[in-house]
Amino acid sequence: MKNITKNWKYLKHLFWGGPILIVMGLSAGAIADSWIPIPLGMIAAGIVIIMAWAILQSSDDVTSPGQQFWGRRSAQAGTNALFATLAVVAILALINFVAARNAARVDLTENQVLTIAPQSQQLVRNFNIPVKVWIFNPNQNSQDVELLENYRRQNSKFSFEYVDPNAKPNLTQKFGVTELGQVYLEYGARRKFVQLVSEVERLSEIKLTNALQQIKSDRSDKVYFLQGHGELSLQPGQEAISLAVQSLDEKNYKSEPLNLAERGQVPTDASVVVIARPKQALFAAEVNALRDYLRRGGSVLLMVDPNTNPGLDSLLKEWGVKLDNRLVINASSRQVQGFGPAAALVTEYGEHPITKDFANRYSFYPYARAIELVPTVGVDATPLLLTNDQTWAESNPENPELKLDQNTDIKGPLTLGIALSRKLEFGQPSPPSPSPSSDKPKTESRLVVIGNSSFATDGLFGQQLNGDVFLNSVGWLSQRDNQTLSIRPKQANNRRINITPQQFSVLALIAVALVPLIGFVGGGILWWKRR
Repeated sequence: MKNITKNWKYLKHLFWGGPILIVMGLSAGAIADSWIPIPLGMIAAGIVIIMAWAILQSSDDVTSPGQQFWGRRSAQAGTNALFATLAVVAILALINFVAARNAARVDLTENQVLTIAPQSQQLVRNFNIPVKVWIFNPNQNSQDVELLENYRRQNSKFSFEYVDPNAKPNLTQKFGVTELGQVYLEYGARRKFVQLVSEVERLSEIKLTNALQQIKSDRSDKVYFLQGHGELSLQPGQEAISLAVQSLDEKNYKSEPLNLAERGQVPTDASVVVIARPKQALFAAEVNALRDYLRRGGSVLLMVDPNTNPGLDSLLKEWGVKLDNRLVINASSRQVQGFGPAAALVTEYGEHPITKDFANRYSFYPYARAIELVPTVGVDATPLLLTNDQTWAESNPENPELKLDQNTDIKGPLTLGIALSRKLEFGQPSPPSPSPSSDKPKTESRLVVIGNSSFATDGLFGQQLNGDVFLNSVGWLSQRDNQTLSIRPKQANNRRINITPQQFSVLALIAVALVPLIGFVGGGILWWKRR
């Protein structure tokens, strides 16, 4: 009898393993959507333990003659504790089940560096058939995997796989892999190279999102760059715009030069015509060709510097735009990228799709001219780039002592860029669609005028928001209103505290000696009072 009592004191605690195993089995089966073999085994083991406990409880009457088990106070208390415990375990299991089926992440980093951009999220969610990223490298990188997991959380159709090229030669040959670290996209029957990853260069969200956009879209808009008047070159070199052209190619545009004097008219497949820093005036026939193109629903991006006359005054007048020839001076910051006061710094932007995500970030325009806007019937105009009140349009930039002259200069804020649109006239035929996917006919013509071209040149294109201004302008002009415009790389801010060696020594002394000493003294005083 004593042995039974002694053993039962320990064996009765084994009961708690029963409900725990049952809850674990139910949770595992529900989440994995498979009940064999592990979840079912857990449930069976839990039931066996509970049955064994019930049998032992029934036989426990021999240890306490004259008193039934369920009539004992200890049994009633134990039963209450049992149901309370089962309720807690069930609630925890339910919480884990809901959390597993509805996973949520909160990015508390300052610049949301652990979250992909809203443009990337929206793009991935729109995939209706599977899209897969193949990384031809047997070694996984945690940073790249985290980025790919961020994409996969947006859509179950998105997946990725690391491949050892030597282990799967057929797959390697299928994609034409020539180097370890190449990354490819597969979307239906389409395959596209994304980039080459290495220890130096990790997988880029910008490149991956651009590749996803290109492989999903059949649309390839053509952007023509006007040539023949001293415009910026499309090839790398001085006074070139090659990086802007390259960025357009990455966004599924096709860029080509346009000699309007030879062609006589803008090609019918043109989505946008870019006029970047013409040094000589256009011929009257070229101006008329651009006017006719705009009247048919075309789009033009004009970037023009001070002290130049593109010969477009009559065309711009129809849109209510007037180019001021004075040089914009920035008195609030005398040294922007080494350009001194001639570099106009912009932090204020208009409410427009081109600049909607710019907030208070910087873009700058060396040697810029202001633009005046005259309200015109039928034309919707929105200022894009606005300087602060510390700027002015200088009529005499050769003066070594630049100073605002109220009689000849114009005090800021000044407008450096304007976006304009105009509905097509009734009965005016719209141009043919530039691509098969552009099934919606154009209903308006669009024009963006920026009083500067240097911001888009190779040396400055990647600085601050300069490239975004150009790319977003082309995106809006091509009427890709529902497509990704631009994605900026995210960088963690440096929040380190720079201190001198002497300051470090003082902090170390406080942490190692002073703080513990205060604790010891406080404890000693408390002990003395209680003694």
